[in-house]
Amino acid sequence: MKTRTHSLIVLSILLALTACGSKDGGGQPAAAGAAPPPTEVDVVTVSAGSVVLTQDLPGRLEAYRSAQVRARVEGIVEKREFTEGSDVKAGATLFQIDARNYRAANDSAKSDLSVARQTVERYKPLLEIKAVSQQDYDLAEAKLKQAESAMSRAQLDFENTRVPAPIDGRIGRAQVTEGALVGRGEATLLATIEQVDPIYANFTQAGSDVMRLQQAFKSGKLKHAGSAKVELVLEDGSIYPHPGKLLFSNLAVDSATGSVALRAEFPNPNHDLLPGMFARIRFPQGSADNSISVPQRAVQMTTQGQFVMTVDAEGKAAIRPVVVGDMSGGDFVIDSGLSPGDQVIVNGLQKIRPSAPVKAIEWNPAGNPPAPNTPAAPEKK
Repeated sequence: MKTRTHSLIVLSILLALTACGSKDGGGQPAAAGAAPPPTEVDVVTVSAGSVVLTQDLPGRLEAYRSAQVRARVEGIVEKREFTEGSDVKAGATLFQIDARNYRAANDSAKSDLSVARQTVERYKPLLEIKAVSQQDYDLAEAKLKQAESAMSRAQLDFENTRVPAPIDGRIGRAQVTEGALVGRGEATLLATIEQVDPIYANFTQAGSDVMRLQQAFKSGKLKHAGSAKVELVLEDGSIYPHPGKLLFSNLAVDSATGSVALRAEFPNPNHDLLPGMFARIRFPQGSADNSISVPQRAVQMTTQGQFVMTVDAEGKAAIRPVVVGDMSGGDFVIDSGLSPGDQVIVNGLQKIRPSAPVKAIEWNPAGNPPAPNTPAAPEKK
């Protein structure tokens, strides 16, 4: 029964590919008396070896540090000292609040402190000769302490009229304009600064997947990858050039979602990544020995199952049903259906039919010319 099912799958795939080949014009008649040349295809020769199993999970980027800039004193905003969306340094002045009342209060407190200190200094020798009572001296010392406390508050309020950046980072939109009254009854939000180099990527993994991996490690089917390096897959499918590292895995499973919280950290020197962006995080789960992997583009999907096109011993295209397992970066790990030494076609699938003669060219993603089924870029004149 299993052999019959396998034959039906191959037959249905063969009929589908034959129909496609007749529609796309791949079978144009050759010149009279001459056989058409074999179609060039890119192939990979598969081999068994150790592969690192990976998983892609959706996540959202978050600033490494975020600080809200708030008014600490009440007053009118006189000046904004930054450009929205620019990078600022910690300690740089962002806003200036009207400081006239606070300057006057600071000067008055300074004067009161000077008088209180002089009084104590004058009373000290008089106390020794009993010219003043102990009570008068104690009262003078209490007034000095009150003056010191009032001076400290007045000085702090005066300094807080200059609103500095609490951290290095990129500042967003100003929440107030010049002339606005801030700090009355609350610490008014003035702006927000976010540090985005490095940047966090937060994502979750299903608790069932974590359990499956733990069982695979215990049984010896998988080995620990030995690396916490992760990749960021951007929305256009490209890989972010700076690898990141996995920081932590939450020890508890969220009872509402059944997932485990994870976080990765990525360098962001050019500020290409922004907080709130969505991306896919590709991280290692473990390694498996004696495994075969092929590029994703080589695997075709049908309702009957997955298959690849191979080059047989006669140099002809042949269908090979396969069973796909986990991922290894951008490749599929093949659980069954391929053996070491098989040549799997990765480019040119649109131009061939089963049993058609082909010319196999070893695929080199970094240096190969465009695949036969991909139109080449026009030459510049």
